[in-house]
Amino acid sequence: MRSAGPDGNYSAEADLEFLRPWVEAAGEAGLYVVLDLQPGRTDFVTQAKDYQPLLELPYVGLALDPEWRLGANQVHLTQIGSVGIDEVNRVVTWLADLTQEKRLPQKLLVLHQFRLDMLPGRDRLDLSRDELAVMVHADGQGGQGDKQATWRALHAGAQGELWWGWKNFYDEDAPMLSPEQTVADVSPLPQLISYQ
Repeated sequence: MRSAGPDGNYSAEADLEFLRPWVEAAGEAGLYVVLDLQPGRTDFVTQAKDYQPLLELPYVGLALDPEWRLGANQVHLTQIGSVGIDEVNRVVTWLADLTQEKRLPQKLLVLHQFRLDMLPGRDRLDLSRDELAVMVHADGQGGQGDKQATWRALHAGAQGELWWGWKNFYDEDAPMLSPEQTVADVSPLPQLISYQ
């Protein structure tokens, strides 16, 4: 969001009732939905709670996008945001508790990352909750050499319980990998491959 918006948080939250029919249609079609949060100047827990009714559905997970988590004086497209691991762990606790309380199946929690400083303290990420499968989604763009270097850097010293995702960009990657190339060229093999 280029402007602060009416609430001043630089995030244009989608209305819950606007999203509900789309989310429910996806669930009826057997699809898993991931709600992607880009909270601007608010925090991830506050924004996640706004979508609790959808997160109570068994086929809805959550993604946190630190690039769009701004500090008090930051604005989008000027700085790349970040989020401290304590805030991420508060989301882990809240979402795992909700999943347990509602007796839901394990939920996917995705953490987008393309720079190490986007998730400082990631080595302290709480992976103890069986209610969640936590994934790092490498969502950098550009040349394949740079993307592969980022992939290796994100994996260096990573906790073994993490799941991994790789994003291919139609317009920004040079060249973009086909599904077959991604499987052949990205090592270790990601559990999720997405296209944007």
